[in-house]
Amino acid sequence: MVNLPCKRVECDEIWSFVGAKQKNVKDDHPEGHGDCCTFTAIDPDTKLMPCWLVGVRSRECTFDFMADLATRMAGRIQLTTDGFSAYPDAVDAAFRGQVDAVLNKSYAGGPAVVEGRRRYSPAEFVTSSKAVVNGNPDLAKASTSIVERSNLSLRMGNRRFTRLTNAFSKKLANHMHAISFYFMVYNFVKIHKSIKTTPAMEAGVTDFLWSMEDIVMMSETMEQ
Repeated sequence: MVNLPCKRVECDEIWSFVGAKQKNVKDDHPEGHGDCCTFTAIDPDTKLMPCWLVGVRSRECTFDFMADLATRMAGRIQLTTDGFSAYPDAVDAAFRGQVDAVLNKSYAGGPAVVEGRRRYSPAEFVTSSKAVVNGNPDLAKASTSIVERSNLSLRMGNRRFTRLTNAFSKKLANHMHAISFYFMVYNFVKIHKSIKTTPAMEAGVTDFLWSMEDIVMMSETMEQ
């Protein structure tokens, strides 16, 4: 998906793990085991998710993700991210100033009372701030709430992201394939409730509603 007519994009990351959590990874574990982070992006207007990246929450992955996102946009966009420190440099390197960028930072009060609550429940929200990184963004539209909601849908709709179960991915390649399939169905097959069509159709990427059979046929054609 390239030359996309997006005007606004929100970005975020969603945590998961492959094989074992990072603290439990041993020397004899296969390569790729440990904590895993999926970077996601969404156009709040068309609901299209133009790209994603499976990796770790690092500067290197952030730079790769932003470079990929920049190549897909047809023009200048307003970009909102969370407060991860790698974003400003990554955005500058990818868009070279041709972007209105905002950091949306949230702050929570004090530590959680118990360990279980700290690990599996969100911290109590206290306040947030918006920091302009580049350009002249419309701060009234600077938010990451839509991409955070889409990440919730990803976690709820994919057993590999379910906490406190044994449904997590055992191989990194399988994890990546599962996520790619999820986004393919999300963009091209599933009708979004708010726009009454698929995000791909709303964004002009395709002019028809894809079916699961279309995805299977496409995959078989690419294998040949």
